[in-house]
Order: sequence, then C-alpha cells, then structure tokens
Amino acid sequence: MDKMINNIEEFVAKFDQMKKTEKMDLSSDQDLTVAIMNLVGIEEHLFFTGAKTGKTGYYDLITEVREIRKTLLKKIIKEYEGEVWCISKHLLAASYRLMEVGTKQLEIQNKTEAYELFEKAYHLYSLFWGLNMKLVPVGEVKKLDANAINKNDKEKSPIMQKLGVLVQKVIDCCIE
Repeated sequence: MDKMINNIEEFVAKFDQMKKTEKMDLSSDQDLTVAIMNLVGIEEHLFFTGAKTGKTGYYDLITEVREIRKTLLKKIIKEYEGEVWCISKHLLAASYRLMEVGTKQLEIQNKTEAYELFEKAYHLYSLFWGLNMKLVPVGEVKKLDANAINKNDKEKSPIMQKLGVLVQKVIDCCIE
C-alpha cells in the first residue's frame, strides 16, 4: 500500500482490491497466526519441561519446533525492516499468553480481569496486523498524535481500537 490510509472505509476498499489482484487470503493467515502462537507456546513448554526434568531432549526439540514456526511466519511476514520480524513474533506470543491468562481468570470467575486481558490480547494481535500490513506509519510516528493511524486521521479514539476495527472488517475467519 503506497498511499497512507485516510479512513477505515478507504482501507477496506484497498484491501478488497488487493484480495482480487494479489489473491490474499487473510482468513488463512489468521489461522496461521494462531498456529504460530501455539508453536511459541510449545517452545516455552519444551523449555520449562527440560528445565524441570533435567532432560536435555526437551531442549533439542525446541529447534525443530522453532524451524516450523519460522517457516510459517515467513508465509505472513514477507517483507520487514529492522526488528519487525522479532517484534511480530513477540506480539503474537504476548497475545497468546494474555489469552491464556485471561482464560484462567475466566475459569476462576474473575470475569472483569479476564475481559481486560482478552482486550489487551486483541490489541496486541491487531498491532501485529497493523504493523505487517503497513498500517502503522512508523516513519512518521513522532509527528503524529498518539492516537492517530496516520497524518490524515483526525478521529480521537485510541489507535489500538482503530486497528481492532480494521482487523474485524478485513479478516473474516469464517470464510472458507
């Protein structure tokens, strides 16, 4: 996307055009991100199991899982600069962890805490997409209002909320 996005409707229109010309399938990409989140979780569990049991075989499995995760992440993140690759991985990992903690809070009837954690998880997930779909104008961040998606954005709602709306409009996981 060469031009800055002026509003959500313009973004959705551009995305629809990209889907037609570039054969994008973000519903599959969304499924892939959930798989990647789970692979990060598997890496963590292999680490902790190796540490708790003293069996280095668990550590050795981390490499195999990591290679699968890297291969899948390359399907979504085709171009990046600096540490966007690692930022993206950590955004997905943090989103996954917050969902896990939120689910545990839900189980013990701490619904308010659970809902807040779920909201934070979704904000991080939306930031992942915003960053990788080049919706977050990192080149002009210092010049923007803290809540603006770009220099033309005059709406005062929080940026994470705006990105969340974009993700909802663009990614429909129920399309098969």
